Amino acid sequence: MFTGIVEELGTVAAVQDQGDAIRLTIRATTVLEDAGLGDSISVNGCCLTVAERNGDTWTADVMQETLDKTSLRGVAAGDRVNLERAVTADKRLGGHIVQGHVDAVGTIAGRTPSEHWEVVEVAMPPELGRYLVDKGSITVDGVSLTVVSAGESSFTVSLIPETLARTTLGTRAPGDRVNLEVDVLAKHVEKLLAHRLATGPTAAVGERA
Repeated sequence: MFTGIVEELGTVAAVQDQGDAIRLTIRATTVLEDAGLGDSISVNGCCLTVAERNGDTWTADVMQETLDKTSLRGVAAGDRVNLERAVTADKRLGGHIVQGHVDAVGTIAGRTPSEHWEVVEVAMPPELGRYLVDKGSITVDGVSLTVVSAGESSFTVSLIPETLARTTLGTRAPGDRVNLEVDVLAKHVEKLLAHRLATGPTAAVGERA
């Protein structure tokens, strides 16, 4: 579980192609302070497991399913990536509940700079539109953001200088692919409501006829 607050920008040190998988080695500092084998680290919003540690690098195995569903398929040595360690119970939830399970890949559709912030439009698959609302939460490349305007096939977010400087979203250009994860609470509510509509109202727990 993560919060979408990026701790540092790591650098891809090596990508080993294994046909139906890759071994991804990333150079980092902060996320390695207390990371051990088997720990979870979010890489551009994808929850990966530490399989090896060697000095200032760590390695993870990225399976076919992840390559098919995320932008990690196109990652190359030298690329910068957003990194966040799994949250612990004694930490502040500065963003929102993020699982690290990417729902779809979106595309940067446009950027509108301003003096103190930048509005970024992201195109998304239409099936994600029902989970987004104005002022709701969305995770883009592992970054917890607030939706400014939610459309049927795109949404906008407003990036403050801190986000522009400390995450990959500061350099993503129109046409670049980004990992998207919608608010898991919205998905749970949708399923519960669908079940209630299908089965009809039921008596509350403890209610007598």
